Amino acid sequence: MNKGTAIVGFLLCFIAGMGLMWSIDRSAGSRGHEIAAVDDGQPWSDEDAAIPVSSKDPIWGSRTAPVTMVVFSDFECPFCTRVEGTINQIKEKYGPEKLRIIWKNNPLPFHKNARPAALAAETVFRLGGSKAFWKFHELAFKNQKSLTPANFETWAAEAGVDKAKFKAAFDRQEYMAKIDADMAVGKSSGVTGTPASIINGVFLSGAQPLEKFTAVIDEQLKAAQAAIAAGTKPEKVYAKLAAENKAKAPPQKDRERPQEDDKTVWKVPVGDSPTKGPATALVTIVEWSDFQCPFCTKVVPTIDELLKTYGDKVRFVWKNNPLPFHQRAEPAAELALEARAQKGEKGFWDAYYLLWKNQQKLSDEDLLGYAKELGLDVEKVKVAITTKKYGASIAADQELADDLQASGTPHFFINGRRLVGAQPIDKFKTIIDEEIKKAEGLLAKGVPAKDLYAEIIKNGKEPPPPERKEVAAPAPNSPWKGGERAKVVMQVFSDFECPFCKRVEDTISQISKTYGDKLKIVWRHRPLPMHKNAPLASEASQEAYAQKGNAGFWAYHEVLFKNQGQPEAFSRASLEKYAEEVGLDMTRFKKALDTNTHKAFVDSDNSVAEKAGISGTPAFVVNGYFISGAQPFSKFKKLIDKAMKEAGETAPAARRPAGPVQPAAAPAAPAVPK
Repeated sequence: MNKGTAIVGFLLCFIAGMGLMWSIDRSAGSRGHEIAAVDDGQPWSDEDAAIPVSSKDPIWGSRTAPVTMVVFSDFECPFCTRVEGTINQIKEKYGPEKLRIIWKNNPLPFHKNARPAALAAETVFRLGGSKAFWKFHELAFKNQKSLTPANFETWAAEAGVDKAKFKAAFDRQEYMAKIDADMAVGKSSGVTGTPASIINGVFLSGAQPLEKFTAVIDEQLKAAQAAIAAGTKPEKVYAKLAAENKAKAPPQKDRERPQEDDKTVWKVPVGDSPTKGPATALVTIVEWSDFQCPFCTKVVPTIDELLKTYGDKVRFVWKNNPLPFHQRAEPAAELALEARAQKGEKGFWDAYYLLWKNQQKLSDEDLLGYAKELGLDVEKVKVAITTKKYGASIAADQELADDLQASGTPHFFINGRRLVGAQPIDKFKTIIDEEIKKAEGLLAKGVPAKDLYAEIIKNGKEPPPPERKEVAAPAPNSPWKGGERAKVVMQVFSDFECPFCKRVEDTISQISKTYGDKLKIVWRHRPLPMHKNAPLASEASQEAYAQKGNAGFWAYHEVLFKNQGQPEAFSRASLEKYAEEVGLDMTRFKKALDTNTHKAFVDSDNSVAEKAGISGTPAFVVNGYFISGAQPFSKFKKLIDKAMKEAGETAPAARRPAGPVQPAAAPAAPAVPK
């Protein structure tokens, strides 16, 4: 027997033996995944791999498992919940010696609770290791609709982590940088949504069926066996195969994302925002920032150094973009803007520095303490925070950021040129020096110093016009609410089984309350093919309309969405139960469903959507302007107000709730694809 054959034989025997141990372990009373083999021993790193992983990541399985599956996931994503069952089946099938699973955070921006949940899970991992992480992970997905800080504390304790230590670290956002690092790895690896699984470098997108995963894993087990036989050490198999598989993957398509070195000049108005430096400056830096953002803190000394270095040649402009997962950022912004109202620009900048100095302490009590320290009228500050006095101004900054594709914080425009993130000072200086030369050239041509910035951005890039879609007018028997003769009509293309359609219902209610009779809201049926029970639910709701008009439809509509997600929520028996609850004639109702009385009507609405190119839900058409997905209220308000202005109507001001400060509305949730 030659040496190579002996090595292969030894390794095969080793793997077989470990597989036997896994089988024995499973049969010894351990159920499910409680016995997950977790590598929390000596630190290790595969940072040189195509998709870098290390002992700093939560891991299930052995360090030397021949197949590594890196899962980019989001605790609030319904599709991530769905794939968890498949991952559990994979664990059962292959065991921890053949497969290791590594978690990477990728909280999507439109899931407002996903990032706090990711931070909580990361905190549990740092304090209790992988075993504690997977216990917390299980509880979070099991209770996906209850992702609150109070529950995080409870689940952390159940996972075996000291509750007080967890709360202290979570409140300080001590491990937030790891979330951003994971997202950066995902971005560079082509992850654009969740769940995304990368198996030894082979990309698998979405909640795929078990067979899809096993096909890739089986192929990679063979490849790993060949690599080991050729002399690759077991702990180096992942790095080798991940590099090879990534190299073989088709190139990613270019994404429409702003580039940091883009020399495009955007038309970025200063407006009435707080400024530091003269209006005659050669260079204007506009920053969108968030007082609770740790990356924004890092760039504060950089901006100060730039203002000191360039003097009157540079003007700095502040714009607010409190991110939804930073719940104390908006109250802090309210304080700063009220300080400006009471004490002018100096008042704002004094508050600005005090807030950065105390970034970890932004409770209402803390903010009122800072107001006293700044010599402000504390009662007026309290009212400003409680009533969100400057909410409209903050929302306007955020809408402008959205128009300019300025997502995230900090985000800069230097004489209209984009620079993203807390960059080194040399990055800023390179652009500033180039812009100073350009500005000096304009001065030499006779442009007055006071008009320099306006001249520089005069022909700057502007946001594209809102998307439009032409759709056939609703039928006379389409359910509606609001003003029957309103000049502005919002058509809602929706699906009772779609989770994003349910999520946007609160926003639709807010829209209805805000605009009243000035807006007509019309329901259009769009049951998607993937939702097998949605068509009958649509027919049932239409029968409710046939029997009791708009009141009957909206009552039935409310019950359907209320029960969405429950077992058998849209079964025939459940639909009949809901009909009884809203007081429908059951003989007529059953006959309508038996004979599909309203199928043609539902199909007609569906055809209208398809013809207009509306492929997902929820989708909205406001006097021809198209909105896709479960967008925040501000997105709707912007287009509805535009449509009202064009129709000669005066749009009402948005009603802002009084009382305790609430988290900002979640950013856009995508339409569910057809």
